[in-house]
Amino acid sequence: MTEQETTKTTTNTTNRSSRIIRTSIIGIGANVLLAAFKAAVGILASSVAIVLDAVNNLSDALSSVITIIGAKLSTRPADRKHPYGHGRIEYFSAIIIAVIVLTAGITSLIESVKKLISPTEPEYSTVTLVVIIVAIMVKLLLGRYVKRQGELLKSDALIASGSDALFDAIVTLSTLVSAAIMLIWDVSIDGILGALISVVIIKAGVEMVASPVNELLGARLPQELVSNLKREVMEFDEVHGVYDIILHNYGPEVLIGSLHISVDDTMNAYQIHGLTRRISEDVFSRYGIILTIGVYAVSTGANKRTELQNTVIQTIKPIEGVVQVHGFYYYEKENRVSVDVVPDIAIHDEKAFCKQLTDKLKARLPQMNITIVIDHNYSA
Repeated sequence: MTEQETTKTTTNTTNRSSRIIRTSIIGIGANVLLAAFKAAVGILASSVAIVLDAVNNLSDALSSVITIIGAKLSTRPADRKHPYGHGRIEYFSAIIIAVIVLTAGITSLIESVKKLISPTEPEYSTVTLVVIIVAIMVKLLLGRYVKRQGELLKSDALIASGSDALFDAIVTLSTLVSAAIMLIWDVSIDGILGALISVVIIKAGVEMVASPVNELLGARLPQELVSNLKREVMEFDEVHGVYDIILHNYGPEVLIGSLHISVDDTMNAYQIHGLTRRISEDVFSRYGIILTIGVYAVSTGANKRTELQNTVIQTIKPIEGVVQVHGFYYYEKENRVSVDVVPDIAIHDEKAFCKQLTDKLKARLPQMNITIVIDHNYSA
């Protein structure tokens, strides 16, 4: 990684982290103000329930606190033990918040089932209804804002925190609906409504956990990013093909990886050096991706190497199960050709598939030693 790349990556990460922290501080402020409002109303109305709900709002600020801690820790510079930085810490904070949402959903489901088994008639006053309406408005606005910022900043932690606030609004809204039905028709549906909403929250919690966990496990790259990356690299006149794209995610703002390009075998080392530098600089400036670029030489001219290259590709490419053929190389002293083949995902017995390809080539090139390298497409 060059000094320019390191500086730009650090700057982008810091700016993004600052925006995440600002959004989280707004979340904390909103919850604290809502808690203060509820506490004041609860004390004036001598309502223990409203005061306890105010305390619950203070605990809701925990999601924002966790997001801030995660954002702060994720911007720590790389060290000997963590040479790629600490960006993945953000995923852990998102998992913690998702677990909080899951816990809330499960707790809500348990309480709703209890109400179904032993129904109780809730009591609502004008003061209680005012508190409920204010809480819904604040939570809806807060949730939408935080979640939208999370999507813009690609922050799973903010998305989870915003979703948490939105679910609070939905739960509170269900309380309002239940109150209205109770006041108009004298029918309590607290338990049923609570159970249905709890199931929705639990499902969303599972999905929230899945997103950061998938990133930590190594999720497949977005196809749009791969297509754009290939297109950008193919715009260089000297490049004939782009292969073997592998990118590792070390946080939402740090992608490090490699790809191969095919170029004419007439290019010298200095020309290839200049080309790969131009490509890596262009990709980094556009996408912030730090790339190592490998090179395949495409045989040109009327010679044995070109003839062998064409024979190998024309023989293998039409075979069922072959997705891509590249990386041809002729070892003249060993009388051996080597080629990389990407099989279809439906191919499970790679050893048998490799033998099939080798046999086909042997039939065309009986005197030639054959090496088939089974490659894998990690980006499509």
